[in-house]
Amino acid sequence: MTVKKIGIVSRYDNLEALEMAGTILKNFEKRVEIVLSTKTAEHLGKSNLAVPVENMRSVGAELIISIGGDGTVLRNISKMEDPLPVLGINMGTLGFLVDVQPGEAIAAIEDVLRGFTYTERSRLDVSFNSETLPPATNEVVLITARPAKILTFRVSLDESLMEVIRADGVVIATPTGSTAYAMSAGGPIVDPRVNATLIVPLAPFKLSARPWVVPATSTIKVEMIIPEKEAVVVIDGQHSYSIKANDVVTLTRAKNPARFVSSSVNGFYEKVQSKLT
Repeated sequence: MTVKKIGIVSRYDNLEALEMAGTILKNFEKRVEIVLSTKTAEHLGKSNLAVPVENMRSVGAELIISIGGDGTVLRNISKMEDPLPVLGINMGTLGFLVDVQPGEAIAAIEDVLRGFTYTERSRLDVSFNSETLPPATNEVVLITARPAKILTFRVSLDESLMEVIRADGVVIATPTGSTAYAMSAGGPIVDPRVNATLIVPLAPFKLSARPWVVPATSTIKVEMIIPEKEAVVVIDGQHSYSIKANDVVTLTRAKNPARFVSSSVNGFYEKVQSKLT
């Protein structure tokens, strides 16, 4: 089935990304209905096409073309309660979530408009002292706000104490996020098809504090238990919140996954080889 309506989201602080958005609009505006994110529309002088990302599904968009890097993808997925499939055009650097290079963009979109499939990736719902925070596609990081000040966390899994961790912080990651911060902290690379969640200490005090891989269906609770320490909770590198002693962060598998348009670009293992070696 051919695609009838798409959304375009671009970094608006990057001239090359905006030029790419304009090129895509020019090439396809007569063949498919297009809406633009509010800032992208503003910078392209197309306010008549402006629709907030969180409303694109409700106006009939079938997928989103994200122009930028991984951060652009993560930021916009976090705005959608039930994320649309995303096709990422890589205008960033490494780009693990953006498969298509700029020179391949027009041809890739041509293919997608004739019909597409997508993969689903699990996300994490995040609760902070019973307050709902944006869900995470990559990871949730609890980390010291003051370098060289170690924190102590009580980590529970399904109401059972798993470990008390003394460290600079802890990363709770999805398989998608296993190739991001969690990997840099010494965690394993996990195939996105694996139904799991990673718990990775950051610079732990004890040599025995090792990364965990737990079922994605688990409820994970992390409580900071040492007073007078400054720390923050960071979701996908996009959203930050201060945390203090006795605050509790609870993580569960989100009802609605992230979705990524399948492309002809090499698969996960080829991507690991090409980008991380």
